[in-house]
Amino acid sequence: MYKYILKRLLSMIFIVIGVAFVVFTIMEITPGDPAIMMLGDNASAEDISAFNEKFGLGKPFVVRFGNYILKLFTKFDFGTSWLTSRPVLSTLLDRIPITLNIAVSSIAFASLIGVSLGVLSAVKQYSPLDYVARVTAMIMAAIPVFWLGMMLAILFSLKLHLLPASGIGSWKHYILPMLTLGIPYSARILRSTRSYMLEAIRQDYIRTAKAKGIPEKRIIWRHAFANACLPVINTIGVYVGSLLGGAVVTETVFGCNGLGSFIINSVKRKDIPAVTGGTVFLAIIFSLILLLVDLLHASIDPRIKARYSKGGKK
Repeated sequence: MYKYILKRLLSMIFIVIGVAFVVFTIMEITPGDPAIMMLGDNASAEDISAFNEKFGLGKPFVVRFGNYILKLFTKFDFGTSWLTSRPVLSTLLDRIPITLNIAVSSIAFASLIGVSLGVLSAVKQYSPLDYVARVTAMIMAAIPVFWLGMMLAILFSLKLHLLPASGIGSWKHYILPMLTLGIPYSARILRSTRSYMLEAIRQDYIRTAKAKGIPEKRIIWRHAFANACLPVINTIGVYVGSLLGGAVVTETVFGCNGLGSFIINSVKRKDIPAVTGGTVFLAIIFSLILLLVDLLHASIDPRIKARYSKGGKK
């Protein structure tokens, strides 16, 4: 197991380099001069030259990217923002709690609703409840996040005056972002849970348990769901990473000063170190989440644990 964890951590090095290279390249080839975008259209030639000299923009792309990667892995330096002149890592650490609060609360809400209705829909297959749940899930999964966020803000803030429409202050400010992200993902989790539960219910051991007279609730939760929960956990783990990306749009809609709004504002000003550092930071968190999901799989399923444990056979 330790060798497997070490192998996964080492593979993150290549993931980080790949993500950094893609973002660095995209920001490099997009139109616009970073010096002019930072200093303004009225900046003098001397100011632009000094800016380029200060941040090494006159050096070739390969040299600048190599220096960035070298500092990242030797000093854990994500660079310095051209816009704020602050270390990117300190800004990320200040803003990441807001993004994590939104993402964690959203996935908790989505998991609670999606798994519960998914199990119920599978058990009551072809019932009116099943049809309503599936149709609703298809509609909710197709709704754009930014549109849903605006509609929720209009309803609960402008019409009902129940929740704040923007900003971060109290727990009430997190409700609308949580619903905006959680509703579409609860629909996706519902569909996945229903599919995996139907597959588990049709297995021979379920029919054997019914023949032995075991109560239906115990069969559903102790036998069917216990085997269906593994792929469901994997699906939820992948969605957590997607929620971090979805928070970028949601934070912009609701004016939350999280990691997403920081990256969006940095893209607008072509702040290459900030955009690259924020994206790499998200990639690292996503990779760690997937590793935790795999370890959770191993703790639940002894077959997976034996596969990666010492002396285990693949």
